[in-house]
Amino acid sequence: MADKISPDDLLAKFTELKEETDTGVDKARDTAVTVGALLLILLFVAAFVLGRRRGLKRTTVVEIRRI
Repeated sequence: MADKISPDDLLAKFTELKEETDTGVDKARDTAVTVGALLLILLFVAAFVLGRRRGLKRTTVVEIRRI
């Protein structure tokens, strides 16, 4: 006959599974934070470049000459 499963066996297996999922979640969270930060930086750089370009197009240059 098969050995009976004790509550300690169940507790040990559940603890093992919980540790595995916790490390997976931590890795995924770290990756998500890194990707989010890079996208935010890229968004700020793109807004700066596009805003600067628009500002240069709309700027009027006035040249003053002395006679």
